[in-house]
Formats: sequence, structure tokens, C-alpha cells
Amino acid sequence: MFSNVIVKKPGKSYVEGLTTSNLGTPNYEELLIQHENYVEALKRCNVEVTYLEKDEVYPDSTFVEDTAVLTKDFAVVTNPGAQSRNGEIIAMEPVLKGFYDKIYHIDAPGTLDGGDILQADDTFYIGISARTNEEGAEQLKSILEGEGYRAHIVPLKEFFHLKTGIAYIGNNKMVLAGEFIDDELFASYDKIVIPKDDEYSANCILVNDYVIIPSGYPATKEKLQAAGHQVIELPMSEFQKQDGGLSCLSLRF
Repeated sequence: MFSNVIVKKPGKSYVEGLTTSNLGTPNYEELLIQHENYVEALKRCNVEVTYLEKDEVYPDSTFVEDTAVLTKDFAVVTNPGAQSRNGEIIAMEPVLKGFYDKIYHIDAPGTLDGGDILQADDTFYIGISARTNEEGAEQLKSILEGEGYRAHIVPLKEFFHLKTGIAYIGNNKMVLAGEFIDDELFASYDKIVIPKDDEYSANCILVNDYVIIPSGYPATKEKLQAAGHQVIELPMSEFQKQDGGLSCLSLRF
């Protein structure tokens, strides 16, 4: 169960942020509406929301997930792989110190984005991607194992971040798309398989009694409901234009 969530308002500079998509320029006013809907959905899930003000210096800083890896007992401040985002951790660390006494760091030359880290109970999966390198992955693995967790490193072949195509929704249930569907590393989980056309909806988040998914994916919603979950749907078009998904927009702990 989560008690706290950290989110950050997107600034006007967001439209100039990093992206690999060809979905067009985000509409800032619509973006703000979608972000507020996201925050309201989190409140519905019975968590305390820490709402950080926008930072125009860092266009991608609303994607707070990439700045840290959080557990119930300690935090790990990351070292984001995109140079233009690295300064985001400077603003985040004082916020984390309000919640944690024990804070670790990923040090250069290691790089690590929080979007490449998935926790499934006492096991972590660490993706190696364009943003997370092997050195950063090994540093996090060492930290986690030193704290009593299991950790597996997962080199990515297709997805931008690990959590672009996978989500853990509790009770041994894993939402999987693309390269993860037949990966033996996830063979022990009860799989909810997302087909190619619906891959974006694989980036969903379990927040206490609800699973939040992007709107427009009725088949995914039906599968999650059949698995016994209450589902909240949210429009995500303006975040998708910048390679963002539901998990990217919050730190949940």
C-alpha cells in the first residue's frame, strides 16, 4: 500500500522537451488539464499528494519518476541518462529528505532513469536502456541486494524504458507487452498480455485499490477488471507526445 505520492506541475517549457515520438507538439492547456486529472485520480486512491511547482529550466521535470527509486525504508537518487535532465535530481533530493533518513545515490559514470526500474514485491527489475547504462544498473543492484531485495538486470531490445512495456499490479500479476511477453524472467507471474496495438496501455500503475490506465484501451480495461481490479481511465495524449506515460508522472511510496 502507498501512503505518499510526489508529482510536479509541468511548465510551459514542457513542449520543448525530449521526445522520440512523431505525435506532434503538445497542447499546453490540455496538458495541464490532463495533469490535474491525474492528481485528482491519485487522491481518489487515498494517498497524500506532495505537489511540486513547475521548473521551467527543466522541460521534462514533470516526469519525476526518473529522479529516484523509492522503497518503504530508503530512497535512491538516480543519475538520469539524458544530460539535459541531470539537474532535476538537485531539486528532488531535498524533497526526499523530508520522507527518508536513508538516501543512496547513483554515481557517474553510472546512469539510471527511474522509468527503467520495476518493483514486484521483494524483487526489482532493472532495465538497461538508452538512459540507464550497465554501470548504473549494477550500482542499483548492489544497493538493493545490500538491503535484502532481489534484483535482476534486463537489457532492453525494443522499449524506451523498462516500464514502457511492463507493470506489476500485485498478487503475482504482471501486465506485459512486446519483448517481455515470452521472457523467461517473468514466467512465474500470472500474465496479462497486451497486444501490439495497445502497447501504450501496458504502462499502467497500481495505486492501492485501483489500477490507473490511459483512456482509449477498452480491451486492457476489460482484462484488468476480469482480474479483479477497479480501473480508473485517464486521457494521456499530451504526455504520450513526449514519450511519457502514467508511471512517469509520480513517485509512489
